[in-house]
Amino acid sequence: MFRNLVMLCPCWLLISFAFVDPAFSKNIIPKPVKSEVSNSCSEQSLETLTTQLMLDLPSYTNRAIQRARRLNRSVDIYTYILVAGKPEFQPLPLNPGIDTVKKYESEGVEQVFFTTLERKYISKKVVELQEFHWLFLTRTKIGWQVVMMFSQTGAYPVKQPVAPPRDSSNSAIAQGVKLWLRDCNENKN
Repeated sequence: MFRNLVMLCPCWLLISFAFVDPAFSKNIIPKPVKSEVSNSCSEQSLETLTTQLMLDLPSYTNRAIQRARRLNRSVDIYTYILVAGKPEFQPLPLNPGIDTVKKYESEGVEQVFFTTLERKYISKKVVELQEFHWLFLTRTKIGWQVVMMFSQTGAYPVKQPVAPPRDSSNSAIAQGVKLWLRDCNENKN
């Protein structure tokens, strides 16, 4: 009869461990998180937030670039972001020399400057570029959000002239920033 019972209940071995091993029978109570430590992106300073962003930005941007690929093309040239540089926070006037009144500056919009080192493969040759980014962020109820972004492209190492600034608010780098901010804002504790 015992054999029949064992054959009818193939999970008897797993059930028996609950009685033999105390690790299976204990309820583990999580330790409380210190209330003075906040993981919320909206509560972080801009300096802390962007320092963390710079560490993750290459991987977020590279994933955005890969998702945008058209697999049916016979020739594609894609950029790979190698590293994002140290952010700078000293704001520049939006219209230098034109207006000294701050009527063009928006309240609550913060400026961040950073660089990225990028690599492309063109005709089996490696081409490295450095991009200079001027990112505008604002803090909202749901966390930090991208307002707009401008970028300039130059050779690496830097040689003159650098391309004129362009609106890069929908670029792969901006997509990487937006995705990182989204993930950061969703992971609030």
